[in-house]
This record gives sequence, C-alpha cells and structure tokens, in this order.
Amino acid sequence: MADPARDSTARPRRYEALGILMTFHAFPAEVSDKYCLVECVVPPGLGAPPNSHAGETETFFIMDGELEFMVEGKAIRGRAGESVRVPDGAVHAFSAVGPAPARVLIVNAPGHMHEGFFTELGAQVTDDRTQPAPMDGPPDVARVVQVAEKWGMTIMTPAEA
Repeated sequence: MADPARDSTARPRRYEALGILMTFHAFPAEVSDKYCLVECVVPPGLGAPPNSHAGETETFFIMDGELEFMVEGKAIRGRAGESVRVPDGAVHAFSAVGPAPARVLIVNAPGHMHEGFFTELGAQVTDDRTQPAPMDGPPDVARVVQVAEKWGMTIMTPAEA
C-alpha cells in the first residue's frame, strides 16, 4: 500500500470548483497537520465569494496574473510576485482581474477546512489540463453554502461582507 506522505498518487490531487482548477501539492495529513498547499488557476472574473473561517489563516502567493482581494472591507490588488495574507476569521473574497487567468499558490493553516471544503465541493480532475473547464452555468449556491457550513466556513453576500 502506498504511503500518502511519500506518494503523491495515493489520493486524488486535482479538483475543479467554482470554475477554478485546483492542484493540491500538500494535504495536512502529509505535513504533520500543519497546512494545506494548493495551486489554483482562476479565470478572469471568477474567484471566491465573501467568506470567513475561524481557525485557519490563508496566504495567497500570486504567481501569474492579478487578483483583487477584499479583506475586512479593504480592497487589495495582488500582482505576480506579491502575497496577500488573510488573518484567522477575517471576512475576505477575491477575484481574478485582467485579461488572463491568475495562477496562485495558497497556504491554508492548518488547512483541514479548505481540504475538506474543496475536495467535497469540487469535481475530481483526471486529465492533464492546465486551465479549468468553462462553467456550464452559475454555481449551486445552496450546495456551496451547505458544504461550507459543514467544514466550519461562512459564505456571505457582498452586502453582508
């Protein structure tokens, strides 16, 4: 049997959710429950709705493109080579801006919430594509909220944020 701490093929690593392609480079169980490391490709105009999660910090390292963040009501533009940190429990959202998809490496610590949320909400990706598939309609908001609540996250409307 494969040792998941040594064999990255021991479980699915790639998912799509909310129009975003995610590649998990480290799940918490593989790194002594310290963090979750996920690379995301975010098409222009897509991202995460306003949300909060007590018990996990989130740091975004923008590798390509640009993201616009809202963190506790403050707008922050993140460009390639920059990072944005979201403190534990802070209300935040982000979206890719500009003509090309953004590529971002996200560290969630300790990461169990994000691992559970995205692997439950997302569809497993089994091919080798480098861009997310086009969305075939709006996300199922009720399901997004339900899965988020299950994992200890709160999804908000922009007015609530």
